[in-house]
Amino acid sequence: MAAAASAPGDADALLRRLEWTVLRRLDGMLQGNVRTLMRGSGLDLADLREYQVHDDVRHIDWNVTARLDAPHVRVFTEDREMSAWFLLDLSASVDFGSGQRRKREVLAEFVAVLARLLTRHGNRVGALLYGTGVERVIPPGASRAHVLRLLHAIGQRAQAPAAGPPTTTRLADLLATAGRLIRRRSTLFVVSDFISAPGWERPLGQLALRHEVLAVRLFDPLERELPDLGLLTLRDAESGEQLLVDTHDAGFRARFARLAAEREHALRETLAHAGVDALELSTADDLVDAVVRFTELRKHRTRLAAGGGLPAHLRQAG
Repeated sequence: MAAAASAPGDADALLRRLEWTVLRRLDGMLQGNVRTLMRGSGLDLADLREYQVHDDVRHIDWNVTARLDAPHVRVFTEDREMSAWFLLDLSASVDFGSGQRRKREVLAEFVAVLARLLTRHGNRVGALLYGTGVERVIPPGASRAHVLRLLHAIGQRAQAPAAGPPTTTRLADLLATAGRLIRRRSTLFVVSDFISAPGWERPLGQLALRHEVLAVRLFDPLERELPDLGLLTLRDAESGEQLLVDTHDAGFRARFARLAAEREHALRETLAHAGVDALELSTADDLVDAVVRFTELRKHRTRLAAGGGLPAHLRQAG
Protein backbone atom coordinates (compact mmCIF):
# COMPACT_ATOMS: atom_id res chain seq x y z
CA MET A 1 0.00 0.00 0.00
CA ALA A 2 1.46 3.34 -1.11
CA ALA A 3 1.61 5.94 1.60
CA ALA A 4 1.28 9.62 0.94
CA ALA A 5 4.34 11.57 1.98
CA SER A 6 4.04 13.13 5.42
CA ALA A 7 7.66 13.95 6.24
CA PRO A 8 10.80 14.72 4.22
CA GLY A 9 11.99 11.13 4.57
CA ASP A 10 8.62 9.77 3.48
CA ALA A 11 8.59 12.06 0.45
CA ASP A 12 12.07 10.93 -0.55
CA ALA A 13 11.14 7.27 -0.12
CA LEU A 14 8.01 7.75 -2.24
CA LEU A 15 9.92 9.52 -5.00
CA ARG A 16 12.74 6.96 -5.00
CA ARG A 17 10.23 4.10 -5.28
CA LEU A 18 8.41 5.78 -8.15
CA GLU A 19 11.65 6.63 -9.94
CA TRP A 20 12.58 2.94 -9.91
CA THR A 21 9.16 1.44 -10.61
CA VAL A 22 7.21 3.98 -12.67
CA LEU A 23 9.57 6.53 -14.23
CA ARG A 24 11.88 3.84 -15.60
CA ARG A 25 8.96 2.20 -17.37
CA LEU A 26 7.62 5.52 -18.68
CA ASP A 27 11.02 6.51 -20.06
CA GLY A 28 10.91 3.54 -22.40
CA MET A 29 7.24 3.76 -23.30
CA LEU A 30 6.91 7.51 -23.91
CA GLN A 31 10.11 7.57 -26.01
CA GLY A 32 10.64 11.30 -25.66
CA ASN A 33 6.97 12.28 -26.00
CA VAL A 34 6.96 14.34 -22.80
CA ARG A 35 5.84 17.32 -24.86
CA THR A 36 2.64 15.49 -25.69
CA LEU A 37 1.64 16.05 -22.05
CA MET A 38 2.40 19.76 -22.08
CA ARG A 39 3.18 22.31 -24.73
CA GLY A 40 5.39 25.37 -24.77
CA SER A 41 4.08 28.84 -24.11
CA GLY A 42 4.15 29.71 -27.79
CA LEU A 43 6.35 31.59 -30.25
CA ASP A 44 8.52 34.62 -29.58
CA LEU A 45 8.99 37.27 -32.28
CA ALA A 46 12.70 37.27 -33.11
CA ASP A 47 13.04 39.44 -36.23
CA LEU A 48 11.43 41.01 -39.30
CA ARG A 49 12.80 40.50 -42.81
CA GLU A 50 11.71 40.80 -46.42
CA TYR A 51 9.37 38.16 -47.77
CA GLN A 52 10.94 35.28 -49.72
CA VAL A 53 9.25 32.81 -52.04
CA HIS A 54 9.29 29.91 -49.56
CA ASP A 55 7.84 31.94 -46.65
CA ASP A 56 4.43 31.29 -45.11
CA VAL A 57 2.13 34.13 -46.16
CA ARG A 58 0.41 33.89 -42.77
CA HIS A 59 3.54 35.41 -41.22
CA ILE A 60 3.41 38.58 -43.31
CA ASP A 61 3.33 41.70 -41.14
CA TRP A 62 0.92 43.88 -43.08
CA ASN A 63 1.61 47.03 -41.06
CA VAL A 64 5.34 46.86 -41.76
CA THR A 65 4.67 45.88 -45.37
CA ALA A 66 2.52 48.97 -45.91
CA ARG A 67 5.03 51.24 -44.19
CA LEU A 68 8.07 49.99 -46.13
CA ASP A 69 6.21 49.32 -49.39
CA ALA A 70 7.68 45.82 -49.54
CA PRO A 71 6.39 42.51 -48.11
CA HIS A 72 7.97 41.68 -44.74
CA VAL A 73 7.46 38.56 -42.61
CA ARG A 74 7.78 37.94 -38.92
CA VAL A 75 10.48 35.47 -37.88
CA PHE A 76 9.69 33.48 -34.75
CA THR A 77 11.65 31.31 -32.36
CA GLU A 78 9.80 28.69 -30.35
CA ASP A 79 9.75 29.20 -26.61
CA ARG A 80 10.98 25.81 -25.40
CA GLU A 81 10.79 26.60 -21.70
CA MET A 82 7.56 25.28 -20.26
CA SER A 83 5.98 25.75 -16.87
CA ALA A 84 3.44 23.40 -15.34
CA TRP A 85 1.18 24.02 -12.37
CA PHE A 86 -0.59 21.38 -10.32
CA LEU A 87 -3.93 22.64 -8.97
CA LEU A 88 -4.47 20.09 -6.20
CA ASP A 89 -7.78 19.32 -4.53
CA LEU A 90 -6.80 17.95 -1.11
CA SER A 91 -10.27 18.24 0.41
CA ALA A 92 -11.77 15.55 2.62
CA SER A 93 -13.39 13.54 -0.18
CA VAL A 94 -10.00 12.52 -1.64
CA ASP A 95 -9.31 10.49 1.51
CA PHE A 96 -11.70 7.81 0.25
CA GLY A 97 -10.52 4.47 -1.09
CA SER A 98 -12.24 1.08 -1.06
CA GLY A 99 -9.11 -0.94 -1.85
CA GLN A 100 -5.40 -0.70 -1.14
CA ARG A 101 -5.07 2.97 -2.14
CA ARG A 102 -6.96 6.15 -1.40
CA LYS A 103 -7.54 8.88 -3.94
CA ARG A 104 -5.09 11.09 -2.04
CA GLU A 105 -2.32 8.53 -2.55
CA VAL A 106 -3.07 8.31 -6.26
CA LEU A 107 -2.85 12.12 -6.39
CA ALA A 108 0.55 12.12 -4.64
CA GLU A 109 1.92 9.45 -6.96
CA PHE A 110 0.66 11.22 -10.07
CA VAL A 111 2.21 14.53 -8.98
CA ALA A 112 5.51 12.86 -8.09
CA VAL A 113 5.79 11.09 -11.45
CA LEU A 114 4.70 13.98 -13.65
CA ALA A 115 6.68 16.60 -11.75
CA ARG A 116 9.87 14.52 -11.89
CA LEU A 117 9.29 13.59 -15.52
CA LEU A 118 8.92 17.25 -16.45
CA THR A 119 11.72 18.67 -14.29
CA ARG A 120 14.19 16.14 -15.67
CA HIS A 121 13.58 17.71 -19.08
CA GLY A 122 14.28 21.21 -17.79
CA ASN A 123 10.68 22.30 -17.16
CA ARG A 124 9.49 24.13 -14.05
CA VAL A 125 6.58 22.95 -11.89
CA GLY A 126 4.58 24.76 -9.22
CA ALA A 127 1.43 24.00 -7.25
CA LEU A 128 -1.65 25.44 -5.59
CA LEU A 129 -2.93 23.37 -2.66
CA TYR A 130 -6.62 23.46 -1.77
CA GLY A 131 -7.99 22.00 1.47
CA THR A 132 -10.82 24.05 2.92
CA GLY A 133 -9.64 26.89 0.69
CA VAL A 134 -6.48 27.74 -1.22
CA GLU A 135 -4.00 27.17 1.60
CA ARG A 136 -0.61 27.24 -0.07
CA VAL A 137 1.10 28.38 -3.27
CA ILE A 138 4.40 26.76 -4.26
CA PRO A 139 6.18 28.80 -6.97
CA PRO A 140 7.64 26.88 -9.94
CA GLY A 141 11.01 25.16 -9.59
CA ALA A 142 12.96 22.69 -11.69
CA SER A 143 14.96 20.41 -9.39
CA ARG A 144 14.46 17.08 -7.69
CA ALA A 145 14.64 18.88 -4.34
CA HIS A 146 11.77 21.08 -5.49
CA VAL A 147 9.67 18.00 -6.32
CA LEU A 148 10.39 16.68 -2.82
CA ARG A 149 9.27 20.01 -1.37
CA LEU A 150 6.01 19.71 -3.28
CA LEU A 151 5.42 16.13 -2.06
CA HIS A 152 6.19 17.14 1.51
CA ALA A 153 3.60 19.92 1.28
CA ILE A 154 1.00 17.41 0.08
CA GLY A 155 1.87 15.13 2.98
CA GLN A 156 1.66 17.97 5.50
CA ARG A 157 -1.85 18.81 4.28
CA ALA A 158 -2.87 15.16 4.62
CA GLN A 159 -1.70 15.10 8.24
CA ALA A 160 -3.25 18.43 9.22
CA PRO A 161 -6.19 18.04 11.61
CA ALA A 162 -9.54 19.33 10.42
CA ALA A 163 -10.16 22.83 11.72
CA GLY A 164 -13.72 23.83 12.48
CA PRO A 165 -16.89 22.22 11.13
CA PRO A 166 -16.95 20.26 7.83
CA THR A 167 -16.97 22.45 4.75
CA THR A 168 -18.06 21.99 1.14
CA THR A 169 -15.36 21.89 -1.50
CA ARG A 170 -15.49 24.86 -3.86
CA LEU A 171 -13.25 24.17 -6.83
CA ALA A 172 -14.28 27.54 -8.24
CA ASP A 173 -12.10 29.20 -5.56
CA LEU A 174 -9.06 27.14 -6.57
CA LEU A 175 -9.54 27.83 -10.28
CA ALA A 176 -10.22 31.53 -9.78
CA THR A 177 -7.07 31.87 -7.67
CA ALA A 178 -5.05 30.15 -10.39
CA GLY A 179 -6.48 32.60 -12.92
CA ARG A 180 -5.28 35.54 -10.86
CA LEU A 181 -1.83 34.18 -9.97
CA ILE A 182 -0.68 32.38 -13.13
CA ARG A 183 -0.26 35.06 -15.77
CA ARG A 184 2.18 33.44 -18.19
CA ARG A 185 0.78 30.73 -20.43
CA SER A 186 1.41 27.36 -18.77
CA THR A 187 0.15 23.81 -18.59
CA LEU A 188 -2.25 23.34 -15.69
CA PHE A 189 -3.05 19.93 -14.21
CA VAL A 190 -6.31 20.17 -12.24
CA VAL A 191 -6.12 17.08 -10.00
CA SER A 192 -9.42 16.48 -8.23
CA ASP A 193 -12.32 14.09 -7.81
CA PHE A 194 -14.55 17.01 -8.91
CA ILE A 195 -16.87 16.45 -5.95
CA SER A 196 -17.60 20.11 -5.46
CA ALA A 197 -20.23 22.77 -5.11
CA PRO A 198 -21.35 24.00 -8.54
CA GLY A 199 -19.86 27.08 -10.16
CA TRP A 200 -16.41 25.76 -11.15
CA GLU A 201 -17.33 25.33 -14.81
CA ARG A 202 -16.95 28.99 -15.80
CA PRO A 203 -13.51 29.62 -14.19
CA LEU A 204 -12.28 26.35 -15.72
CA GLY A 205 -13.32 27.53 -19.18
CA GLN A 206 -11.65 30.88 -18.57
CA LEU A 207 -8.40 29.15 -17.60
CA ALA A 208 -8.56 27.04 -20.77
CA LEU A 209 -8.67 30.20 -22.89
CA ARG A 210 -5.25 31.28 -21.58
CA HIS A 211 -3.55 28.02 -20.63
CA GLU A 212 -3.26 24.39 -21.64
CA VAL A 213 -5.55 22.77 -19.05
CA LEU A 214 -5.70 19.05 -18.30
CA ALA A 215 -8.23 17.61 -15.87
CA VAL A 216 -6.96 14.65 -13.86
CA ARG A 217 -10.09 13.12 -12.40
CA LEU A 218 -9.64 10.85 -9.35
CA PHE A 219 -12.22 8.22 -8.55
CA ASP A 220 -12.75 4.93 -6.75
CA PRO A 221 -14.68 2.03 -8.38
CA LEU A 222 -17.07 1.97 -5.42
CA GLU A 223 -18.21 5.48 -6.36
CA ARG A 224 -19.64 4.14 -9.60
CA GLU A 225 -21.16 0.82 -8.58
CA LEU A 226 -22.00 -0.74 -5.21
CA PRO A 227 -21.51 -4.47 -4.58
CA ASP A 228 -23.99 -6.56 -2.62
CA LEU A 229 -22.62 -6.20 0.91
CA GLY A 230 -25.86 -6.01 2.89
CA LEU A 231 -26.40 -3.11 5.28
CA LEU A 232 -23.76 -0.40 5.04
CA THR A 233 -23.29 2.96 6.71
CA LEU A 234 -22.22 5.54 4.13
CA ARG A 235 -20.62 8.76 5.36
CA ASP A 236 -20.16 11.98 3.41
CA ALA A 237 -16.48 12.84 3.96
CA GLU A 238 -17.11 16.56 3.70
CA SER A 239 -20.43 17.14 5.45
CA GLY A 240 -20.09 14.29 7.94
CA GLU A 241 -23.65 13.13 7.19
CA GLN A 242 -24.24 9.39 7.61
CA LEU A 243 -26.79 7.20 5.87
CA LEU A 244 -27.66 3.53 6.44
CA VAL A 245 -28.34 1.76 3.11
CA ASP A 246 -29.24 -1.79 2.13
CA THR A 247 -26.90 -2.78 -0.70
CA HIS A 248 -28.63 -6.17 -0.89
CA ASP A 249 -31.51 -4.30 -2.56
CA ALA A 250 -30.91 -4.74 -6.29
CA GLY A 251 -33.16 -1.78 -7.07
CA PHE A 252 -31.12 0.50 -4.84
CA ARG A 253 -27.86 -0.64 -6.46
CA ALA A 254 -29.34 -0.04 -9.90
CA ARG A 255 -30.46 3.49 -8.96
CA PHE A 256 -27.05 4.23 -7.47
CA ALA A 257 -25.31 3.06 -10.67
CA ARG A 258 -27.70 5.07 -12.86
CA LEU A 259 -27.16 8.28 -10.91
CA ALA A 260 -23.39 7.72 -10.91
CA ALA A 261 -23.45 7.20 -14.69
CA GLU A 262 -25.45 10.40 -15.16
CA ARG A 263 -22.93 12.33 -13.09
CA GLU A 264 -20.06 10.81 -15.11
CA HIS A 265 -21.71 11.85 -18.36
CA ALA A 266 -22.40 15.38 -17.13
CA LEU A 267 -18.83 15.79 -15.89
CA ARG A 268 -17.33 14.62 -19.17
CA GLU A 269 -19.65 16.92 -21.12
CA THR A 270 -18.64 19.87 -18.95
CA LEU A 271 -14.92 19.22 -19.43
CA ALA A 272 -15.35 18.78 -23.18
CA HIS A 273 -17.38 22.00 -23.41
CA ALA A 274 -14.57 23.85 -21.62
CA GLY A 275 -12.06 22.46 -24.13
CA VAL A 276 -10.23 20.46 -21.47
CA ASP A 277 -8.76 17.00 -22.00
CA ALA A 278 -9.32 14.55 -19.15
CA LEU A 279 -7.28 11.75 -17.64
CA GLU A 280 -9.30 9.48 -15.36
CA LEU A 281 -7.30 7.88 -12.55
CA SER A 282 -8.87 5.12 -10.49
CA THR A 283 -7.54 3.94 -7.15
CA ALA A 284 -7.33 0.54 -8.88
CA ASP A 285 -5.41 1.85 -11.94
CA ASP A 286 -1.84 1.18 -12.98
CA LEU A 287 -0.37 4.68 -13.20
CA VAL A 288 1.96 3.84 -16.09
CA ASP A 289 -0.86 2.43 -18.23
CA ALA A 290 -3.07 5.44 -17.50
CA VAL A 291 -0.40 8.01 -18.43
CA VAL A 292 0.62 6.18 -21.60
CA ARG A 293 -3.02 5.74 -22.65
CA PHE A 294 -3.64 9.44 -22.12
CA THR A 295 -0.50 10.39 -24.07
CA GLU A 296 -1.57 8.21 -26.99
CA LEU A 297 -5.03 9.79 -26.91
CA ARG A 298 -3.61 13.31 -27.16
CA LYS A 299 -1.29 12.30 -30.01
CA HIS A 300 -4.11 10.73 -32.01
CA ARG A 301 -6.44 13.68 -31.47
CA THR A 302 -3.99 15.87 -33.36
CA ARG A 303 -4.52 13.63 -36.38
CA LEU A 304 -8.31 13.82 -36.44
CA ALA A 305 -8.21 16.72 -38.88
CA ALA A 306 -6.57 14.37 -41.37
CA GLY A 307 -9.55 12.02 -41.09
CA GLY A 308 -7.73 9.24 -39.31
CA GLY A 309 -10.05 8.88 -36.32
CA LEU A 310 -9.20 7.29 -32.99
CA PRO A 311 -8.01 3.70 -32.64
CA ALA A 312 -10.61 1.37 -31.13
CA HIS A 313 -8.70 0.91 -27.86
CA LEU A 314 -8.75 4.68 -27.24
CA ARG A 315 -12.35 5.55 -28.10
CA GLN A 316 -13.82 4.83 -24.69
CA ALA A 317 -11.03 6.73 -22.93
CA GLY A 318 -11.83 9.83 -24.99
